Parts: sequence; structure tokens; C-alpha cells
Amino acid sequence: MGFFMAAAALFSCHAQKPQHPNVIVILADDVGFGDVSCNGSKTISTPHVDRVAKEGIRFTNAHTTSSTSTPARYALLTGKYPWRTPGTGIATGDAGMIIRPEQYTLADMFRNQGYATCALGKWHLGLGDKQGTQNWNGQISPALSDVGFDYSFIMAATGDRVPCVWIENGRVVNLDPADPIQVSYRTPFPGEPVGRDHPELLRVLPSSGHDQAIVNGIGRIGYMKGGKSALWVDEEIADVITGKAVKFITDNKTKPFFLYMATHDIHVPRLPNERFVGKSGMGPRGDAILSFDASVGAVLDALDELGLADNTLVILSSDNGPVVDDGYRDQATELLGEHRPWGIYRGCKYTIFEAGTRVPFLVRWPAAVKSSAVQDALVSQIDMMASLASLTGCNLPEGAAPDSRNAIQTLLGKSREGREFAVEQNLSNTLALYEGEWKFVEISKNKRTHSAGSNIEYGNSQIPMLFNLKNDVSETTDVAALHPDVVETMSRKLESIKTTYDTGGKAAPDDWILQTQNK
Repeated sequence: MGFFMAAAALFSCHAQKPQHPNVIVILADDVGFGDVSCNGSKTISTPHVDRVAKEGIRFTNAHTTSSTSTPARYALLTGKYPWRTPGTGIATGDAGMIIRPEQYTLADMFRNQGYATCALGKWHLGLGDKQGTQNWNGQISPALSDVGFDYSFIMAATGDRVPCVWIENGRVVNLDPADPIQVSYRTPFPGEPVGRDHPELLRVLPSSGHDQAIVNGIGRIGYMKGGKSALWVDEEIADVITGKAVKFITDNKTKPFFLYMATHDIHVPRLPNERFVGKSGMGPRGDAILSFDASVGAVLDALDELGLADNTLVILSSDNGPVVDDGYRDQATELLGEHRPWGIYRGCKYTIFEAGTRVPFLVRWPAAVKSSAVQDALVSQIDMMASLASLTGCNLPEGAAPDSRNAIQTLLGKSREGREFAVEQNLSNTLALYEGEWKFVEISKNKRTHSAGSNIEYGNSQIPMLFNLKNDVSETTDVAALHPDVVETMSRKLESIKTTYDTGGKAAPDDWILQTQNK
């Protein structure tokens, strides 16, 4: 964060009397609304996630801003809609920092309030200054310390993208200097086998893509050479993240802390620890849900054992909706059975439909939140920054979190009033406006279905769509032709939101224009 903004933040964050509960955000990866039993699933058991719901509030109409990973995480950590900023699409493993050091973040806010701050697990928001310029064999800069995190232990991107190494405070862990890392997203390295040419070396065959570098017998996206001693073990990823979380909580038990714990379950490649293999009856995807649930349980147990539960606010959600076949032949589709990861909603990850952005969202704070509550108010992850700033008594500096609104009373169950509207985004940068009973989807000339042949419908249409979510929450019927007045009103409102920020009526800067604007 820039010096002047940091100084302004330090001043403003003490303008109100602060409150200092510990805050843990557990952000699951690709976990759908119907993937947890507290949301009504009868085909999977997630007792630890259910415990969060039982001891807190379960939200039934909570949304991420985007149906893919990078933009959803950008919005949560910055309070700014990702479609306002070019370059916030799904990041490669060698992407430069998408959240820039001068940008005020959720972690900056907590750090300025005297919190110890920590980011663990999946990052997927870039490292270093520009794409492909990272020094993987030395200090990577800028890194997470430049966006508010005192400590970080992360994956640069995702499990299916190189480099497949842990990065602690900007340095690759366990790297042998005699075996330096090389990363490319353009050309393979001579002598290094790739999945498309050597399927016999793969433990899991790809269904689409994922046929480049082979790491631990798994085809990845991108090319990598070297760093053998630093490679993660896929089956241990969840345990490593969870162990680091418990250690951070333990090390900071006497002072306020903010933990951003971004798990990798249930993103591909799905290789859960042997403790969970075969336990769900749904193959690796189902077993990975059980792994995620166990990680949640370990965090709750640590809080109990350290006597921190009453003074710790836990927020559990997911970055986007679920996807079944996402590039590997792991029998996720064949073994799905009666399980419905998307619940009663249409679509999945990547799409503009409800299952793409309507995600599990649970809030637990025993000292302040009523247990076993159910909240149907419209809430969005975009409001995390303003809400937690209000909780801790922080007045955000000018220009910070421009799209975030204070929803803390709703999040803590003190109010049943939800957001006036929410804006949602699919993989193609098509936007939808959700307001009241209506959901309006703008015109898009982008392709309608996933190119991988998985029959995923993005929700792109050359005519506007309109759904009445009060009467048709599963979005089975487009009623745009029946309500041209609603279409016109919501179209105008969405265009207005694009050109002005949600708060204060200020004009948006030029960077709101989508790189892939599809008008």
C-alpha cells in the first residue's frame, strides 16, 4: 500500500472506537450451495460446516461477485467489482500482482487496526510486478506483504497450474539452489515430458487441457522445470494449509488476528488424503468435500482449545459455484449419483445463472450472533470490506472499497434488510443485475457454451434475459418478452452502475471498461 494512503488509513481507522474480535475468513474453492449438508443436501455429510451453521447464521441468498476464482477473490479483498478493472480474469500461474501494492485491501484495514494478518492457501491473484517476470529462485516482489498480509504461505495460483510449490513470505519453500525453477506459459522446456505426449506418465488423464507439465504424475496448465525438492504433494495440500492455520491461531492467541484461509478443496486436480479416499461414495470430488469439512473442524477445535471461540468471528463461504468435470477424468460425473452440487439452482461455475454465484455463506461468533439462525436477505461478498471496517471501528480512506457497503448488522443477524441489488459476472464478463424479485442478464455476443464439451451454458445471449426469482428461483423461464418495461429499467440501472460507484454516486474511473466488452 502506498505511503500516503497508509498514513491516511492509520488516521481514519482510529476515528471511531474500535472493536477487536478475531476474524477468520474460510474461503472454499468451487464448493457449491448444495455441496454442504446444512443447505439441505442428503447425499453428503459435512458435520463441521454444519456446526458453523448451528452455532451461527446460515445465509440462503448470499453471492460472490463472479462465477470464477480470480475476480471473486479480487472483489472480496478490495471491495471493488472486478469488472471495473482490466486484467482480473482467471490468472495464470505467472501473472503479475492483480491487486496492486497501492490498492487498499481488507488485510490493510486489519493491519492498520493492530491485527496480525495472515493469508494461507490458494492465492490466484498474481505475484511480482508483471507477468512472467517473477524471480522464483529468490525474493518475489511485490508479494502479499505489500497488500497487507504480515505472513503468507500460499500457492501462486491453483493446483492445476504451475509452479506447483509453496511460497512463504515471497520465497519458494524448500528450494534447492542447485535446481532452480523455470516457469513458462508459452513454450515447453526441452527434455521435460508433457502430458499430451506422455499419457502413460499420468495418474489421472485429462478430459480437456491439463496436458502440459507433468508434476507428481498429474498434467498441469503451463510448463515448469526444476524445483524438485520444493514441489508440493497434492494429497497433503489440505493438511498443510490447515496446519499453518492452526499454528497462526496458536501463535497469535493473545492479540487480535485476521486469518484469510483459502482452501484448495474441491478444485481440480482432486487428490484428497488417503484418510478420505472412498469415504464419500462419490469419488475424488466427494472425498475432497469431506477433506474440506475436516479442515473446518480443525480450525473450530483450535479455537475451542485455546479459549478463543467466543471472541472469534468466523465467516465461511466459497469463491464461486460448483463444477463437476473441470478438466480431469476423475469420475466426478459418473459417481455423482443423486448429489446436486448446485442445489435447486441453474448453472454452475463459469455461468451467469444462480448456481454460479449463489454460494454457501455462514457466520459464527458465539459472543454476538444468535445460533441456528437462517437469513434470506440478499448479501454479497463485495460488502466484506465495508462491513468489517464498521465492526472494527475503521473509517475507510478516500477511494478504498468503492463498491462495498456496510452490511454488518445483516451479517450479524441484527437486521433482516439485505442489499438493494447485486451485480454478478460470468466467465465471459457478461453481467447480471439482481434486484428484488428480478434478475436481468445483459446482451452478450460471446459463446454460449463451454468449449471443453462439458455442456456448461455460460448464460450468454444476443437478446437480454429476465428471470423472476420469486416465482422461478431455478431460472427455468426467460420472461423478458413479457416485461419489456422491467428489462428497460434494469438495463438502464446496470449501465448506470457501470459508470458510477455504488456508494456516493461518484463517476467510475476509466478502468471500469471491460477488456472484453461485448456490446
